[in-house]
Amino acid sequence: MRTLTLFMALSLFLLSGCGGTTTTRALSGTGMGAAAGGLIGSLTGDFGKGAAIGAGVGAVSGYLYDQYEKGNID
Repeated sequence: MRTLTLFMALSLFLLSGCGGTTTTRALSGTGMGAAAGGLIGSLTGDFGKGAAIGAGVGAVSGYLYDQYEKGNID
């Protein structure tokens, strides 16, 4: 079960840059990160903390992916 959850979380993290604009990529990253973090957090006993951390990581990764796609990051 933990392996499946970890695989799902990593998949969501890699897909966090979906969207066409900076805002949509950051928002989709936030949502997917929160979902993945909540999943992981529920396994460790703290859903809220996991969701909050996941949302932060997802937002940053969505933004960084957008900047990479625009050529601002090598």
